Amino acid sequence: MTAHSPIRLKAAAILASFSLLLSGCFITPGKFTSELQLTEGNQFTFTYEGEIFFLAMADLAAMGASSPTFEANCWDDETYEERECTAEEQAQQRADWDAGEAARAEKQKREAEQMAAIMGGINPTDPEASADLIELLQRQKGWNRVEDKGDGVFDVSYSITGNLTHDFMFPLIEGFPTTNPFVQMIMRDGDVVRVNAPGFAAQNGGPMGAMMGGMPGMAGLAGMGDPAAGGNDEMPNIPTIEGTFTITTSGTIRANNTDEGSQTTASGETLSWEISPRTQAAPTALIDMSR
Repeated sequence: MTAHSPIRLKAAAILASFSLLLSGCFITPGKFTSELQLTEGNQFTFTYEGEIFFLAMADLAAMGASSPTFEANCWDDETYEERECTAEEQAQQRADWDAGEAARAEKQKREAEQMAAIMGGINPTDPEASADLIELLQRQKGWNRVEDKGDGVFDVSYSITGNLTHDFMFPLIEGFPTTNPFVQMIMRDGDVVRVNAPGFAAQNGGPMGAMMGGMPGMAGLAGMGDPAAGGNDEMPNIPTIEGTFTITTSGTIRANNTDEGSQTTASGETLSWEISPRTQAAPTALIDMSR
């Protein structure tokens, strides 16, 4: 039987699935510590220390954008084991491959342009993409440290102070879609603040773990990229979400979904969430700052 190998077909399925994710430019936490302080005078201070993973900056992007090379693949009809191709099979596969060359090149160019368009003009397949992303982030207020750890993971230190006169979201990156907020503050009438942290739950902002487990066969395909097809021989090293999110406030806590409730400290009432891949409910709280 003449066909591409099961490994190549699986690699193609991985790339097809992840190309959809790249269009959403997923961003997810790794190991981190984050705190939100809501203080008298209707002020807030938000900090995030730790890892941020950019899916489009991982080796996956290079896997999809590198120039593939031809290799004939055949396997036995009964055992499905790979076997040597006949000269006729190799010739047919080569003809099919050459016929699709222009379409492949156009597709790669189009996808690179699409990724750059949703990443503030940064092409994630460019060797200078990480440096460009660091420069972009450090131009924005609050990004005090941004260090490239490799394979789409960046170690950051972010801190910002402001007034509770407007909604707030982190991360907010110039030119990027606002599809993966880690933390949101939504202002309500009467100086009431709604805090949501959708990015600190596996089913929401830890999207990579949930996605890998949710797509049929995706978790089992790790490590099955086909170098001969122009890809890497393994999936990107997606960091595990693990951290602590704390809210400290001088206001009145109306509602929250912590396990233990609030604790009284010298700085005010404190809410704390331990975040892991097992975290299903995103941290949330409703706080009255009018007193």
